[in-house]
Amino acid sequence: MIRRPTTILALLTALNLLNYLDRYVVSAVLPKLQEELALSNFVGGLLATVFLIGYFLTSPIFGTLADRGKRKGLIALGVAIWSIATIASGFATGTVSLLLARAMVGVGEASYATLAPTIIDDLAPPGKKSRWLAVFFVATPIGSALGYLIGGAVEHAHGWRAAFFVAGGPGLVAAGLCLLIAEPSRKLSTEKADVLGAAKKLLARPLYRRGVIGYSTGTFAIGAFAYWAPKFIYKAYDMPLGRANFVFGLITVVGGAIGTGVGGVWADRRAQAAMKARAADSHGALGGRYGEPTLGDDDVSTVVACLRVCAVGSLLAAPLALAAFLSPSATPFFVFCFFCEICVFLSSSPINAVLLRSVPSELRASALALAILMIHLFGDLWSPPLVGLIADYAPMRFAMMILPIAFAASGIIWWVRPRPSTVTTQTQ
Repeated sequence: MIRRPTTILALLTALNLLNYLDRYVVSAVLPKLQEELALSNFVGGLLATVFLIGYFLTSPIFGTLADRGKRKGLIALGVAIWSIATIASGFATGTVSLLLARAMVGVGEASYATLAPTIIDDLAPPGKKSRWLAVFFVATPIGSALGYLIGGAVEHAHGWRAAFFVAGGPGLVAAGLCLLIAEPSRKLSTEKADVLGAAKKLLARPLYRRGVIGYSTGTFAIGAFAYWAPKFIYKAYDMPLGRANFVFGLITVVGGAIGTGVGGVWADRRAQAAMKARAADSHGALGGRYGEPTLGDDDVSTVVACLRVCAVGSLLAAPLALAAFLSPSATPFFVFCFFCEICVFLSSSPINAVLLRSVPSELRASALALAILMIHLFGDLWSPPLVGLIADYAPMRFAMMILPIAFAASGIIWWVRPRPSTVTTQTQ
């Protein structure tokens, strides 16, 4: 059995890297895949949409099951499913078979993405939870970048089908390791499984709701940006696809790792400072001021601090994304893109801390599952095909302009303030 917390963190982080590698290899080979299978940009965007349909429709099911029992078996099952489906993508002979394979990748990833952060939160020492989550989520940009880099390199050498075979193989081995995890003890939900009832309870919580709405808006922008960036570079700057994947992947791994690491440390420090400042607060219970009377003040302090970090990241990312898409050549595009990636990934760890700390402990898996459903249903389910549809009738540069607006909107939503009326009442 694997019992040491840091070893479990390392295993789950490695699997998260494979998770995102499998997810983004399709973006690396998309232009060549479109050429061979004669897919329009709209249908190319639908490959992301069907992945997300499988992803978010099954997330609440996995979350509800996990709140009532063991998680490692569900995680192992998910890893095996997504790996087999990635390999199956390489055998696709047409639109239908490819769409079905990508949908099953989403089903497999739903289990892992929903449950792994809850195990890490259980294992992390107090005061370091955002930093531990940052270690886990730093695999997001690294895995995404490897999807571009490995996918592009394998496609160049052996064709786009081989890229899916290389991406999917390691997960089949890793799935068995998940069964060896010694799960930490936790409080289990004793209520009868009720997905809709749990969703209603969670969305009634103001801080959780704000976190999810802002996350949905940001995901709309991130999803289309990550999906179409290699082709945008390929078309807008007449750069070979292999080089476009390599440079964008390198920027993603470095900028994303910096942003994720800084965001985790920054969120922990802001949360600790907020908890110290609360001792001198004369306005009464902090939970009441933010519409969360059933949450402890330390949890509210942490959630608000993390939301501020998320907001700053998105508000800085918006003008940087705009400058990138307006760049007349590849060099300034990559420079602005690098700093935009840093700002975007500042929220990777803090937003997940928000989702975990703004709800009761026995509902955390359901909270992450519902968030996954919401951010994709109202976020990147639509943005890749929407950008692709606009790009079928207008320059892709014009199609990408909707994304900086979405970044700005998410930052505004995440900038939470206490309720003035409640503060006034308490100080009278």
